[in-house]
Amino acid sequence: MRPRFTARLLSSLLALTCACASASAATPDSFLLTATSHDFGHYFPTYLANGYFSTMSTPRGTGPARAYMAAFMDYTRDDISRPAAIPGWSEVDYNPGGGWLNAVRLDATHFADYAQTLNMRDGTLRTRYRFDYAHRATDVRVTTFVSQADKHLAATRFTITPQFNGTVQLRFPLRLWSQHAPRFAIGKLDYQQLTDAVIASGQNLGNKPVPTADRAPIWYPGYTRMLDARGDTKARTLRVDGRAVQGLRMAMAAALDLPDGLALRSLKLHQGPHRLSLDLTAEVEAGHTYTFVKYVAASRQDWGGDAQADRALAQAARARGLDALLAEHRAAWHRLWQSDIVIDGDPRAQKAVHSDLYYLLSNTTTDTAWPMGACALTPNYAGHAFWDSDSWVFPALLLLHPERAKPIVMFRHRTLPQALDRARQFGVKGAMYPWEADPQTGIDNTPHFAHEAWREIHVNADVAIAQWQYYLATGDRAWLKHTGWPVIRDVARFWASRVTWNKAAKRFEILHVTSPDEAYDDVPNDSFTNAAARKALRIAVRAAKLVGAKPDPRWTTIADAMYVPFDARAQRHYDFDPSAPHDKITWMGSSLAWLMYPNLDLPMTPAVRRNDLTWQLEQLKTHGDDPNEMMMVMLAVAEAELGDAPRTGYWIDHNLHGFLKPPFNVRTETRANNAGYILATSAGFVQSLVYGLSGLRLEHGGLRAAYPPVLPPSWTSMTLRNVDYRGQRYDIVVDRDASGHVRLRGLPPSVVHAATGAQP
Repeated sequence: MRPRFTARLLSSLLALTCACASASAATPDSFLLTATSHDFGHYFPTYLANGYFSTMSTPRGTGPARAYMAAFMDYTRDDISRPAAIPGWSEVDYNPGGGWLNAVRLDATHFADYAQTLNMRDGTLRTRYRFDYAHRATDVRVTTFVSQADKHLAATRFTITPQFNGTVQLRFPLRLWSQHAPRFAIGKLDYQQLTDAVIASGQNLGNKPVPTADRAPIWYPGYTRMLDARGDTKARTLRVDGRAVQGLRMAMAAALDLPDGLALRSLKLHQGPHRLSLDLTAEVEAGHTYTFVKYVAASRQDWGGDAQADRALAQAARARGLDALLAEHRAAWHRLWQSDIVIDGDPRAQKAVHSDLYYLLSNTTTDTAWPMGACALTPNYAGHAFWDSDSWVFPALLLLHPERAKPIVMFRHRTLPQALDRARQFGVKGAMYPWEADPQTGIDNTPHFAHEAWREIHVNADVAIAQWQYYLATGDRAWLKHTGWPVIRDVARFWASRVTWNKAAKRFEILHVTSPDEAYDDVPNDSFTNAAARKALRIAVRAAKLVGAKPDPRWTTIADAMYVPFDARAQRHYDFDPSAPHDKITWMGSSLAWLMYPNLDLPMTPAVRRNDLTWQLEQLKTHGDDPNEMMMVMLAVAEAELGDAPRTGYWIDHNLHGFLKPPFNVRTETRANNAGYILATSAGFVQSLVYGLSGLRLEHGGLRAAYPPVLPPSWTSMTLRNVDYRGQRYDIVVDRDASGHVRLRGLPPSVVHAATGAQP
């Protein structure tokens, strides 16, 4: 290589190193999560993603890691649909002469001065250590990211500084996964049959020590069969074309960049059934630094091209260089963080909300109609779309990133035909959305062992409420007419055909439903379901008038006479009709706190609200078992609505213990289990701040300050930075005035203020 080019390249690498070090130093601590050697025994992986594809992390930063792609599903007979693992692309391996890096025992002796930092502001994972094995030491630095600026690209930079002279080997593979075994007929096994099958395979469904996945026998990845896999040593590229079982096609390519001045002895292509790799042998000198970069491009059917096109993308990225790609990626993440939640007075809560926002933003797309899987771009909960998308994730994003919330409501519009067809199958009218929807097809893929969930029909109201909220937040009447209204209308038709008229009591009822407290799987008149259905019907009436349609008069009639069970003597709501016993041990104990959920926010007096919460807390003690994180969110919101700042702070703090698995704040469903990457729990914590502490609600007139704002006693302020309301941006602040009174400032001029001290 020409000396002048060599100098320019070295200068560029030096500038990049300095820039990255400067950026890391400038990054506030609340955006940094770091693993040390103390985490080796309980390392809970994070992931890097841009909403379209991902990679899981590994402790060394170089290990084989599964990767996934948005709505890319395996459809194996008798199983549920599940995310098909795409080739692992971030892997690198290194042998200084005594053993391969990824095979050497992970301990502080062999991996000294270890640190792995997830920089959430930059969207990068950086790993460093001294790899010391067989009397040869090498300083290792690894940086991996999935581009937020170019959705098809990702890269891993692998830098070594050997402390010896000699021969080394390196591998730069695409890892080709085999089918998961055993696979179970989850599409037709009931829970006992599944449990027996799991035990027979030598596994169990019990809680496991961190970080072993508790439900791995159920939530295993799907399979992508390679149709073509080839490489080119001259061009230093790899490429594969594949297809998920009975599903879509995908493609991936990699282009390898070698360090200038490397004394390369050989570069060979390894082409096996499980590894497609560029393998090299080189001579290195002590104290010299060598930087290798693997550029990766990925695509899937209806999103990008084939492997040949991806190869061209990866080569073009290599030609541009890592510094340009990384700079654009970081700039894109920094633009996202212009909308933020800033807490003064609680560093731990600040870091938690940043990690929650990071996981949400890592899984969002724009200008698509894909939902967000319950557990992000991982195989947990089989990547299906639950009410989590509509009622938990969507509201959390709506005011901060409406363009990234929009695909969730667009998914429900795209899959409206499937919901209409499903309603016909169940003998009802309108649209009946499934409890677990396949993210690509929208078709019901609820496991057979959870078949009772077909009665958890509150999901239909959740869908309609989200559609209406998007209109309220954006004011986009054209969107409402052409996209939101058809969904809202057909959900209203569903409810009108699903209710039963109780002539004796002169009320409408909804029988045979599953409560949000899901152990109650066939009860009459679940309060949350009935209240949500009533709200959906009233939304349909309002939406019809806005788009110039004629609402069905029955919608108002049904809503006005909808029965929401209430105990007049105790002045509280029932969970469901008292004719059904409330006597089971469940995660929640009760679902009354859900009546105060921001999306629903059932109108009631403060006294009833307090009585509902008191009942909820009592039931959590007597009938609750390992409550899920969503309950902690609801308790914080409920206390905020009641104006109890100390108790609000208590539940917010409660949410930070046990649910956040170190070292990367991965939220799990409960404290005791390792069902991780639950986006609803991350979104719930965000909602407890955006809607709980602020008292803000999206109601029929738009954004409203419905309750007095609240701050935990130790907090000085909370700022909702760069809130987007109907195309205008605002910084909304909850702080204290000179007298210590909590106030809400910076609201849009059109916001209706509660008589609570809320100020423009």
